[in-house]
Amino acid sequence: MRKTVFSPPAMVTIPVAGSDERFAVRRIFCAGKNYADHIREMGGEDTSRPPVIFAKPADALVSDGRDVPYPRASKDVHHEVELVLALGKPLRDASEEEASKAVYGIASGVDLTRRDLQTQAKKHGGPWTSAKAFDHSAPIGPITPLDGALEGLHGRICLRVNGDIRQDGDLAQMLWSPLRLLTYLSTLFDLKTGDLVFTGTPAGVGPLQIGDAVQAQVDGTEPLHFTMTATV
Repeated sequence: MRKTVFSPPAMVTIPVAGSDERFAVRRIFCAGKNYADHIREMGGEDTSRPPVIFAKPADALVSDGRDVPYPRASKDVHHEVELVLALGKPLRDASEEEASKAVYGIASGVDLTRRDLQTQAKKHGGPWTSAKAFDHSAPIGPITPLDGALEGLHGRICLRVNGDIRQDGDLAQMLWSPLRLLTYLSTLFDLKTGDLVFTGTPAGVGPLQIGDAVQAQVDGTEPLHFTMTATV
């Protein structure tokens, strides 16, 4: 092994529910505009196009119930609760059957968004990187391993802020199901073991403030809890 200029960063890992093992994360892919009601609440109408695909760095993850610092450079940070898929096998140009066997487990996650920066990016036709891929932008709960292949998912996806329900939907409302989404992603990227896929959010997204206590949960997964704290 060649000597490096400086010590490489530690591997990003997240807990596995019911185990002392941890899931080593490689990359994070995210799907935007995958629920019709969310498209409409954001001012859109076209639900026929494929989801918008973007990415976050692995070290944007926040796990183990740690608090989330309110991101600097923004005054309008929104919550977006999502089902997260954790891949245990690689996928390339995959069929839905192959995709169903590649998912190691699922988790509850939140895609935090600097909405003011996203609005500016949309206005000027620019990328969403500064709005989506900032530090601490991907809180995630423990991964629940699947008992067998992933099949058609349905069930509640919900987010509460200070005990009040903000988002409340069903996984069956996805325009592109998890398996269809994975097959699509596998035509764009060589998906690898350790990749995570955030699958989109239902309606009800809204702002968070310092001090807000957030609880997010997707049926079949462990709940995710975090509190927004002052900017680091």
